[in-house]
Amino acid sequence: MTTYLIRRVAGTIPLLLGISTLIFFVVHLAPGDPTSLYWSEDTDPEVLRLMQHNFGFDRPLPEQYFRWLAGSFRGEFGYSFGHHRPVKDVIRETLPNTLILSAAAMVLIFTIGIAAGIVSAVRQHSFIDHAVTLLSFFFYSMPGFWFGLMMLLIFSYHLHWFPASHMTSLPFRYDQFSFWEKGVDRARHLALPALTLGLGAMAAVSRYTRTSMLEVIRMDYIRTARAKGLSEREVIVRHAFRNALLPVITLFGLYLPFLFGGAVLVETIFAWPGMGRVAVNAIFQRDYPLIMAVTFLSAALVVAGNLIADVAYSWIDPRIRRGEGREP
Repeated sequence: MTTYLIRRVAGTIPLLLGISTLIFFVVHLAPGDPTSLYWSEDTDPEVLRLMQHNFGFDRPLPEQYFRWLAGSFRGEFGYSFGHHRPVKDVIRETLPNTLILSAAAMVLIFTIGIAAGIVSAVRQHSFIDHAVTLLSFFFYSMPGFWFGLMMLLIFSYHLHWFPASHMTSLPFRYDQFSFWEKGVDRARHLALPALTLGLGAMAAVSRYTRTSMLEVIRMDYIRTARAKGLSEREVIVRHAFRNALLPVITLFGLYLPFLFGGAVLVETIFAWPGMGRVAVNAIFQRDYPLIMAVTFLSAALVVAGNLIADVAYSWIDPRIRRGEGREP
C-alpha cells in the first residue's frame, strides 16, 4: 500500500508542473498586463513603466514564468493588484471559507446520495424507489442558480428559517454568542449554500449508487450469502455495499473540482466570502497573479481528488493493491 501511494503521489508532480505551465501561458495570451488598469489620460507613462519594471512585467515571458514557478513552490504567488496585497494573504483568508462550503456539500452528497441509492435499489419498483427516482431527476436537471434563488425566497425571506447571506451573523451579535451558539449560527448560515451547491450532485450519486447496487445484488455470491442464512442487513452492508461502492468512488475525484468551480455561483448568490467571488473579481480586474493562483489551486484539487479516489479504490478492493505490487 505504501509503495502504491508513493508511486501515485510521484506521478502527480509532472502533471502539476504541466498544468502550471499551461495556466501561465494561457493567462498571458491576453493583451496588456495588470498595470493597464491604472492607465488614464493623466497618468505619466513613466510611472506605468516603473510599475512594470518593479513587478517584472517588462521581462521576457519565459523569465517571468520561471520566476512565478519558483515562487509558487514557496507559496509566493505574487502581488494582487485588485486587493493591493500579496496573493497568498488573499488565499489564506478566502480559501478556508470555500473549503468549508465544499466539504459540507461533499458530506451531503455522499451520505444522503449513497443512502438514497441503496434504499432505492433494495426497494426496487416500490413507492420509495419511484419517489427517489423522481426527485433525483428533478434536482439533477434543475439549474443551480434558480434553485439557490428559490431557497433564499422560501426559507429565508418567507419562512425566516435560515439567514440569507454571509458566514455568520453581524459581528456585534456574533461576538456575544457562546461557543455552542456560534456553532449553531455558522451551521444555519452554511445550510442553504451547501444544499444549493450539492443537491444536483447528490441526485447523481443516488442514481449511480442505485445502478451499482442493482448489479451487485444479482451476483451469485450475494445469493450464496443469503443461502448461508445471513440477515438481509448483513448481506447488503457487508457484501453488496462494499463492492457497489467502487464505481461511486470515481465521482469523488470528479466532484471535488466541480464543487470548487460551482462555489463561484453559490458564493455570489449567498454573499459567501470565498474564493469563488475572488476569482470572478480577479477576472474582471485582470489580476493575473490571483487568476493563476486560483486556477492552479482548482487544478490541484482535480489531481488530489483523483489521487484520493485511487487510494480509496485500493483500500476497498485489495486486488488493486496486489496487482500494483506485482508490477515491476
